[in-house]
Amino acid sequence: MKNDPDGRAALQMIRATIEDHCPPGVLPSEEAANCIYGPTLYGEAEAISAAIVATVERLQLGSTVKPPAPPDPRISAGVLLAAPGRGGSDLTAQSAARFPFFDVDFAHMTTRSLVICGADDNPQFTLRGPEWHADAFHDTGAQALVTVHGVGHGLGGIAGLDAKETEIEAPDSLEATRRLSLAWLRTALDLDMDAWPAAIGSLDGPASALAQVTLATNA
Repeated sequence: MKNDPDGRAALQMIRATIEDHCPPGVLPSEEAANCIYGPTLYGEAEAISAAIVATVERLQLGSTVKPPAPPDPRISAGVLLAAPGRGGSDLTAQSAARFPFFDVDFAHMTTRSLVICGADDNPQFTLRGPEWHADAFHDTGAQALVTVHGVGHGLGGIAGLDAKETEIEAPDSLEATRRLSLAWLRTALDLDMDAWPAAIGSLDGPASALAQVTLATNA
């Protein structure tokens, strides 16, 4: 951020408050905010304003039922990486109370999707264990589920926007995630109809230690 030091200090105090008390992810890092809104005090203020609005909207979900957003016709396929599972009674009581916006419902998701989960991704929000992250596959019309063995939420090396670490560094698993995602998208978008079947076949033999593919019955 640039310009007035006092103004910058005031915004930094507000930023710290949001980061400590608001839902994770509503406010991008300073570096990301500079790229999105510009490296000025006004840009930082825009980022903070957007974070406040996002927080209010998420909290309102606990008492206000909003209709599902209409599908974007430009999006015909997608990949869900380590997505959250169902909310409500599937969350621990503490998580349900602290994160009312975490009441995820995939029932209205009809876009063709590939779901990728880490076999060791044991979330703190639920007692169901790693299988919680596969709800997006079981509750929707997703075409396939990829379970990456031996990795957690970072799938072998994917960290947050402003994070420099992951729970485990597994280059082979990370590369398998990348290749399977790309192959599925190439086939789903009619760019290469052989890419996804070939990717599934590549997991035969020694490569089966990296990941397992579960296909939907209607895939």
